[in-house]
Amino acid sequence: MKNIKVLILDIDGTISGESNQVNDQVKKAIQEVQNRGIKIGLATGRMYRSALRFYHDIKANLPIIAYNGAWIQNPENGEILLHNPVHKKQAQELFTYLKTKQNINDDIEIHFYFDDQLYVERITEKTDFYIKRSGIDVNIVEDLTILLQNNPTKILASNPSPELILQMLNDLKNRYQDHELYLTQSNPIYLEATQANVNKGTSVKYLVEKILGFKAEEIMTIGDNFNDYSMLKYAGFSVAMGNAPEEVKAMTSAVTNDVENDGVAEAIINYLL
Repeated sequence: MKNIKVLILDIDGTISGESNQVNDQVKKAIQEVQNRGIKIGLATGRMYRSALRFYHDIKANLPIIAYNGAWIQNPENGEILLHNPVHKKQAQELFTYLKTKQNINDDIEIHFYFDDQLYVERITEKTDFYIKRSGIDVNIVEDLTILLQNNPTKILASNPSPELILQMLNDLKNRYQDHELYLTQSNPIYLEATQANVNKGTSVKYLVEKILGFKAEEIMTIGDNFNDYSMLKYAGFSVAMGNAPEEVKAMTSAVTNDVENDGVAEAIINYLL
């Protein structure tokens, strides 16, 4: 496809699998396509600081889209190009809802993100795993409500039961319209909330059209989960990973191999090289 000028990649489940690293085959394919003049960017649910090492690892050359689209920052000069946090009113309501659920099920963990920092009320084994995989530090506060005079970039709730997370997600989608709050999942055990109309799709569009001056038909995106849906839908050509849910695969231009079998490299070779 000669008209593709930009390739936007998700991180977890797309360029990085269980190892939490990018395989050499994927890095090689990305480098080859970059040598042909195609710009490379990342769009992730991760924090900016957590995505940064992947940016350097694949030698990306576009600003990082982090927090499912709520934050765009240029690693070359540190400039924050876009920040759309959750309004504190919705954040307070959502926190009250999650605390009520947490009182029933103690395994529900709540993460708040402010100024590219993670805040939690306690560190559990699962939280410890999360921060080690993310390569970040964590701030412990006795009561997260003291932070809610400000607007959080993102809110995340996790639980080992995908069924409970899905139940909570559906419950919240009945409470909030799309113009009030954006709710999604990057993982079956995560429930993630950003400001209304803030998602990977809107932020990829902002980066591509407002900053770079390209069009949707000149963009290729690759992702693996529901939080990628909007950017896959936006792009002129989209690829779902083999490990993606069927609903995501059904709406993309193509489906590649799974992350553990270097699906991104396969997609780049098949459609860009």
